[in-house]
Amino acid sequence: MLDLALLPDGGMGWLDGSGEHADVVLSTRIRLARNVEGYAFTGRAREGERLRVLQQVRDAMPHVPALKGGVVLRVDEMAPNDRQLLHERHLVSKELAGLESAQPLRGGSAVVLGEGVGVMVNEEDHLRLQALRSGLEVARTLSVIERLDRELGARLPYAYHDDFGFLTACPTNTGTGMRASVLIHLPGLVLTKEIAKVLAGLQTMGLTYRGLYGEGSEVVGNFFQISNQTTLGRTEEELADHLVRVVRHVIQREHEARRVLWRDAGYIIEDKLWRAYGTLRFARSLTFDEAMNYLSGVRLAVGLKLINGLSVYTLNKLLIFCQSAHLAYAEGRALTESEANVARARYVRQALEAEADPVA
Repeated sequence: MLDLALLPDGGMGWLDGSGEHADVVLSTRIRLARNVEGYAFTGRAREGERLRVLQQVRDAMPHVPALKGGVVLRVDEMAPNDRQLLHERHLVSKELAGLESAQPLRGGSAVVLGEGVGVMVNEEDHLRLQALRSGLEVARTLSVIERLDRELGARLPYAYHDDFGFLTACPTNTGTGMRASVLIHLPGLVLTKEIAKVLAGLQTMGLTYRGLYGEGSEVVGNFFQISNQTTLGRTEEELADHLVRVVRHVIQREHEARRVLWRDAGYIIEDKLWRAYGTLRFARSLTFDEAMNYLSGVRLAVGLKLINGLSVYTLNKLLIFCQSAHLAYAEGRALTESEANVARARYVRQALEAEADPVA
């Protein structure tokens, strides 16, 4: 079983509830796709090539301050639940963890973890550099990832073309290779049925949205991941600034929607949100989707100041720790679906009991 004490900050620093608009924006993540010159892209590389790429990263680590003292986890040598657990913490993609049915686990797959940064090795590209921060912190996150990129790039020869920029396995990532995304909670827009217009507007502005776990994941609990669509023809700073401007507008729309809800249907909303809290507080069995939807209601209640004493950190933590791999890890054994539902309800009850009296 994976020793979570090995992970710098437990891989959970991004949940601490700090950062701008942390009540609405859970996290900011920036990834850079990079490939090492002289090797076939990961999907076509032989295992020997992938292992040599991994060794080059290991050799570079002592010279990269952000990764010095970090850990290398061989994802391809892990048990399925440990891979799932890393995915649930947003530390590895579904593809790297071998959780995609169409893409089996690759030999040489690994993740390097430092404080607040990571490098996925042998994902779709040889390297996916990643930085995660709590709240809307695009500029700070970009600064961190650019430093890691410079330091690692000084040790590894990146595949680069003067006309096209950084070369990547998928043409849509070519150029900067950057995907900047924010994970945002938009229950007001969903309840007022304004969400479709907002999401359609994102696409006209060169952005896209996905679910809680990015590409291919479903939207649950009113959590949307908004990110840039294009990576070519603009600098990293321009892409980041554009994302921030649009997300600030979405946040404003979300706050307006909440005001409308409260003005036009205050008692209905109040009843709905307290029912969500009551269910989480006393249920004896919860599916994952039920937990996400009720937690969304409780998060909205905290935002509307209907419920006091619940911290954003606790709400963030609940999203991660009530998932199946984390529940199995806590129990020390594999769980059936019904056992996981019971363990989830117990975990949520205990977490809410530990907080102050929520009555407003």
